[in-house]
Amino acid sequence: MNISRHISIDEEHVEKIKPYVEKHNGNFGAAVRELINQAGKHSRHTNSCAIDTALFNWLLKETEDTLVPDNVLDELIDPGLINSIGKLEGYVNNWFTRLEWDVSLSLKYDSDAFPSDMLMEIRGQVRKTKFAASMLSRYLIKNSSCRAHLGIRSVVHLNDSIKVELSRSGEKEAQKSLVTFFGGKDEPIKAVKKNNDIWKGIIGAYLLNNYNMVTLHRNYFEDLLADKIPLWGITIEALAKRPLREIPLKELLLLIKKIYETSRIADRVEIDGEDIVLFHSFRDQGAMEKLKKILASLLENCGHSYYTRSAANMIVLYHRPDAGKRINEIIGTLKTSSSGVDQTLVMFMAFLKGLREIPDIPLPLTASGREIGAYLIQEYEKENNIRDWSLEDFRRALETVDSRLQRESEIKIEGKDLHYTIRRCNIAADGDASDAYACRAARETFKGAVDYAFGNRAELSVKRLLTHGDNFCEVVIRTL
Repeated sequence: MNISRHISIDEEHVEKIKPYVEKHNGNFGAAVRELINQAGKHSRHTNSCAIDTALFNWLLKETEDTLVPDNVLDELIDPGLINSIGKLEGYVNNWFTRLEWDVSLSLKYDSDAFPSDMLMEIRGQVRKTKFAASMLSRYLIKNSSCRAHLGIRSVVHLNDSIKVELSRSGEKEAQKSLVTFFGGKDEPIKAVKKNNDIWKGIIGAYLLNNYNMVTLHRNYFEDLLADKIPLWGITIEALAKRPLREIPLKELLLLIKKIYETSRIADRVEIDGEDIVLFHSFRDQGAMEKLKKILASLLENCGHSYYTRSAANMIVLYHRPDAGKRINEIIGTLKTSSSGVDQTLVMFMAFLKGLREIPDIPLPLTASGREIGAYLIQEYEKENNIRDWSLEDFRRALETVDSRLQRESEIKIEGKDLHYTIRRCNIAADGDASDAYACRAARETFKGAVDYAFGNRAELSVKRLLTHGDNFCEVVIRTL
């Protein structure tokens, strides 16, 4: 039985009923009936609960930049709704209405079933709209079809709304876009939960020591213990997902800044164009010099030439693209050569001469020297049909090279060790800085040859160096 009654409603309550009136095409009675039915359901539902506004806002704030888990998402929104974006839009708007969030969703798309482009706009209070955008973006990326997989192209935050643009994407790229725009804290939180005891101990140590802690890769620490020059190669390559030499300089400098600051090796790292300034708190001069050498060697191994300067608690590296360009030209010419050992040696001498002609060389050119050493020994390998290098093969190769460079040397094999002593060398430094760099480059060439011939089957130990004031150079190659 239908009974007509006249009632008066305040403007505030009219606004709250308005979404239901619009849903029922202006039928006020139908809107009121739905409200009454919902109220009855809520009163009968034993699991229903109200949450304080302050607590709710706190929950939204604390879960910001984390993604709604799959199992929770499936309970909130039926995965089957992905087959009709129109029905999905209607369902979500009704959901917002029931929650009384004062949030509205608008979806614009090119296909209801398999959209390839979509614009999502959510209006309302900032934290609610951001949470809703994150949840719906995750829903769309998770459930969209493989033949029309959606990924986030852009996100625009406005005062009372948020706009999310989605388009076709690969599955991995889509997941990456979701983390980039909405899941910044998701991975760290999962890591802490998975290894709670470890992270609790690390955080506690950092707090107790007022962050005067340093976090190192195990291989880096091992190199320090072995008194080697450690590099951040492994960590940087893992972050960049490519080899060091393929990382553009601008990106490399940003990675260095990130690693050195987060590991606490540096207090602060500033980048000025292609120059880099590192601020630190080390007191020992030797430690500062080693840190400078580590950073310079890293950049050099990536193919970049730098001046290094230090003062008090600051290390400055100035980019020298002109020096790097000149050396790359020499290396490039060597790569195109196909005349065997003799031509390689000619180019090697040209390389050393080129170092002398470059004013104020920024640092020892380790990577370039080792690259030439590998070419040199590779050419000898081809000419002498060597398949598996032995110490005897390497001894003969050294004798050949030394005779052509007019270098006086003594080479002895004792068991698994090869002792190599240079009595006189026309490359050795005579006090001039450029000769010292040339001598260092020659030593690095030798190391490159050893690495190519034996790889990890041998260790190289330097006993004496002419440039250190000794009367001769002496090294030992120990096969494993």
